[in-house]
Parts: sequence; structure tokens; C-alpha cells
Amino acid sequence: MQRRGLRRQCPRRRPEPHHRGARSHPADRQGRADRSRSGRGGAAPLLVAVTRDRLDVARLLLHHGADPDALDDRHDTPWLVTGVTGSVPMAELLLGHDPDLTLRNRYGGVSIIPASERGHVAYVRRVARTSIDVNHVNDLGWTALLEAVILGDGSRPYVEIVDILLDHGADRDLADADGVTPLEHARARGYDAIARRLTR
Repeated sequence: MQRRGLRRQCPRRRPEPHHRGARSHPADRQGRADRSRSGRGGAAPLLVAVTRDRLDVARLLLHHGADPDALDDRHDTPWLVTGVTGSVPMAELLLGHDPDLTLRNRYGGVSIIPASERGHVAYVRRVARTSIDVNHVNDLGWTALLEAVILGDGSRPYVEIVDILLDHGADRDLADADGVTPLEHARARGYDAIARRLTR
């Protein structure tokens, strides 16, 4: 008998917007927050710059104390948005300003999860080298590895992402909320290259 999770069509959803050093003094953090107040529509200037991949603007704002952890009304932060855009240069810039890699977006995910879903190979490779939790489980019950399999298309970028995640400690046996593993999802979708990686 097939498992219930394999028979059920996996829900599609809007994409997610998944080196944390010593934290700065609370007074410094408050100062950064004051300089990162949300503008029109609840988006702080730094968040807008990151979304548009404007490195020059983001660098200037950070120089003047903008906070990479400032939340908007959609529970996005500048750092979290890099997982959506996949911009490695922007990620590198923000990493130099101590972003909180444990902050979660509105789906309960850390930045590497949406990046894995969207096929951002270079970003996943870079961020996997930080202290980010590659086995973090979001509110849907999915890890970065599960999202790469379930929401990817089995093409070369997703095979590379699976390799990267496994090389950095992703748990290939960590199942979704229905008890279905990444390997079972890969086999059900005919993603043979990914399935081979998951059986090594």
C-alpha cells in the first residue's frame, strides 16, 4: 500500500520570501531599529534596497545604521529576503553586519529554505557555510531539503542544491508532516538523479 503522503497532491503555495556572531549591545540594536523604521507600505528602506538588489543603496543604509533584522508587516527582514532573491553579493554584504540567521519568515522558515525551493544554487552554497540550521523545519513541516525536492523540478540546479545540503549535514531521513521522506518524494516524482543522491 502506498503511504498517504505519496498519494496526496503536495500543496502549492506562494514562495517563501528557511554566521551569527556575537550580538551587539541592546542600545546599539535599538539605534539600528530607529534608523530602520518602516516607510510606505511597512517596508523599511533597507528591505526595499535588498529586494531590488541595490548593493550601493544597501551599503549606504547599513553604514548609517540600518538594521538587517528589521521586520516589516509581512514578517520579512532584509536578511530573509536574500533567500528569495538569491543574491550572493547582497548576502555577503549583510553577513558583515551580523544578521540573525535564526529569524523566521511568515512561513516559519529561515533564509536557506526559500533559496532551496527557488533553485538558488550559489546562495545555498554560500549560506550553508554559515551557522544556519540546514535542518530547520518550517510551519509546513518542510526542511530546505524537502523543499528542494517537493517544490523543485528535479533539474540540475536542484540536484546541486541537494548535494550541497547533504554535504553540510542535511538529514536525508527527516520526513515531512505526513511521514514522507525526501527520498520517497523524489521517487514519486521520478527525480532519479536526486533519488540516487539520497541513497548514497
